[in-house]
Amino acid sequence: MKYPRIRSRRTTAVSPWVSLVAREVEFSRGAAPQIYHAIEQPDYISIVALTRAGKIPIVRQYRPALEAYSWELPAGLVDAGEDPAQSCRRELLEETGFRARAVHALGDNSACTGRLNNRIHNFFVAAGERANGFKPEPGISVKLVSPAELVRLIRGGVFVSQLHIGALLLAELNGFLTLPRNTRAVRKQR
Repeated sequence: MKYPRIRSRRTTAVSPWVSLVAREVEFSRGAAPQIYHAIEQPDYISIVALTRAGKIPIVRQYRPALEAYSWELPAGLVDAGEDPAQSCRRELLEETGFRARAVHALGDNSACTGRLNNRIHNFFVAAGERANGFKPEPGISVKLVSPAELVRLIRGGVFVSQLHIGALLLAELNGFLTLPRNTRAVRKQR
């Protein structure tokens, strides 16, 4: 028998978007099993978009988990049965008003190996024109920043989503974006 092994698994729905999974794990023969909890939720996408003018659209929204506003990349859940690339196009348009000229998959990763069992699908998008009459969703602000401005927001503790910082790294590793190394930190703009 291979170890570790899952002895039991119990899933408790918390909402339509989140379930709590309790796993009883046995690490070796005769060892007392241990209980591990994880959050189960749909996969989500993260979008590094670049406009023709070389700007990156970012969004600001209130995050109840942080009890604060946060600047982030456009992102969202993958709807049931939806292709992640289609989710990418939809979320970019909904959150920023920009249409996608070209979508490049940057890969998918574990959102958090210790507590979440979903995947994050990362994309680089060459942004096209903005939809006529675009108005952000209620509670969301959109800002266009240069790569240098974005680095200053990260270093200043204003752009804090580790998942989105990882997406920026993937865009850079794949040659779609260059993030400058010599920028000065900015004050927190919460």
